[in-house]
Order: sequence, then C-alpha cells, then structure tokens
Amino acid sequence: MSGKTPTVGQRRRAARVAAVQALYQMELGGGDPDDVVAEFVAYRLRDEAKQAAIDLDLFADLVRGVTAGRAQADQLIGAALDKDRSIGRLEVLMRAILRAGTYELMARADIDTALTISEYVAVADAFFNEREPALVNAVLDRVARGIAAGTSAAEAAHGIPQDG
Repeated sequence: MSGKTPTVGQRRRAARVAAVQALYQMELGGGDPDDVVAEFVAYRLRDEAKQAAIDLDLFADLVRGVTAGRAQADQLIGAALDKDRSIGRLEVLMRAILRAGTYELMARADIDTALTISEYVAVADAFFNEREPALVNAVLDRVARGIAAGTSAAEAAHGIPQDG
C-alpha cells in the first residue's frame, strides 16, 4: 500500500471480495459463518493495515446474511436465471458472487442498487472472463428490479403480471 487511507468504496470492494471468498470456502468445506468471519480476521487480515483496508462490518454482514438468507437468495437468483440454467448447476464461485450480491440488494438499502450491481460485476471480472460478469450483471439487475417492484425476478424480467 502507498500509505494512503483507503476510501469507503475501496474498503467495501475489499469486503465484497473477501465475503465471496469466505462463502466459497464455506460451500466447499462447511463451517459456521461466525467461525469463518473470525478465521478471516485472524489469519487473512491479521495486521492493522489489512484490517484498515477492508470494511469489516460489511464483510461480516455479507457472510452472516448470505448464510441466514440463502434460501430466499437462491429463490430470487433461480427466478432471474434463464430457463436453461439453474442455480445448482452454476459454478460454486458464481453462486457465491450472486448470493452476496442478492443479499446486498435485499438487505442493504443504505448502498445504491446500481453501485451494488456494478461492484459484483467487478468482483466477477476479477475471477472470470467476460461471459460471467455479464451473467452477474443480468441476474442482479433482474433481482433488483423484482425487489424494487415487489415482484419476483422472473416477473420483473419477463413482464409477467403479479397475481393479486
């Protein structure tokens, strides 16, 4: 690091990347979210400079929130995927990215929707080629429109009227 204090945006991006890594680790090896958060802080973010470079509150919220709300996130993601895709057939890292982004869209009204989507596209871009970031953009956009309209992602994406 150059000695400059990281911006809020830089700290949040680092939190998102770390959360995706933690969620990936949990899906492959299991683990309690509190234990995984503590492990990341103790072993991967040991020194003060690393801890100062990440929004630890956002990181912990993402890991715990995705774990607690996984079923709801998976339902929203599944509805936002094209008919020929299912969440279970997505690569583990892609599921972690989409779950974190979906949780943030559902639970973090303090963070701008467009910014959230853009940030998770950037996270996907760090790990994948151009197809996967485009998928993250499309799915999270559908999820966000569904949340904003109070409809499912499929209804928002395909213009299906809501019952009732």
